[in-house]
Amino acid sequence: MSVVADEVRAVARPAVRLRSDRGDLLPLEVDRWYAEPSDAEHEVLSRAIPPVLDVGCGPARHTLALRARGVPAVGVDVAAGAVRVARGRGAPVLHRSVFDRLPNEGAWGTALLLDGNIGIGGDPVSLLARIRRVLRSRGRVLLELDRPGTPTDSFLARIEGSGSGSWFPWARVGTDAIATVAREAGLVLREVWEADDRWFGCLDRRPP
Repeated sequence: MSVVADEVRAVARPAVRLRSDRGDLLPLEVDRWYAEPSDAEHEVLSRAIPPVLDVGCGPARHTLALRARGVPAVGVDVAAGAVRVARGRGAPVLHRSVFDRLPNEGAWGTALLLDGNIGIGGDPVSLLARIRRVLRSRGRVLLELDRPGTPTDSFLARIEGSGSGSWFPWARVGTDAIATVAREAGLVLREVWEADDRWFGCLDRRPP
């Protein structure tokens, strides 16, 4: 969700929310983005194969946690404010889109898509297909999903608080649909699990 970090900085905290263009309100865990990773998140990170690309890293708590374990990790984010914060905390972060040229393409062991970042760009299949190209053979994607029964869809969204940010494309993927979405992107679902009332998944990149 850090792709919208600059928009969050433009409205009052902590009363911020994400609204779709259909009027739905979706949860935002802004405080979590700046906190230490939870036990559930550490469980996800323990599955990472180095080196790790933290997509939509925001303030880079996952990048920093991995590096504290001795795991090479780099963040990438389009939000200038988030990149400044992350770099100020000592995290190596690229200020660009995941769809731009990235270093070491085809050599990353793991890509992280946590905090709802499967929604980046509003097209989960295109996003995962792009990430597949930056992973090495037998690399993996570790991602956060919506709970079972959540519709998988794409929409426009904006951050609202004391003011409103601009509209941007976003998406959500429920656990029920991730196997199909992964297959369309050239990936294979390894597992889905629940921890602390959050849902996570692991996708594999098979050799050509």
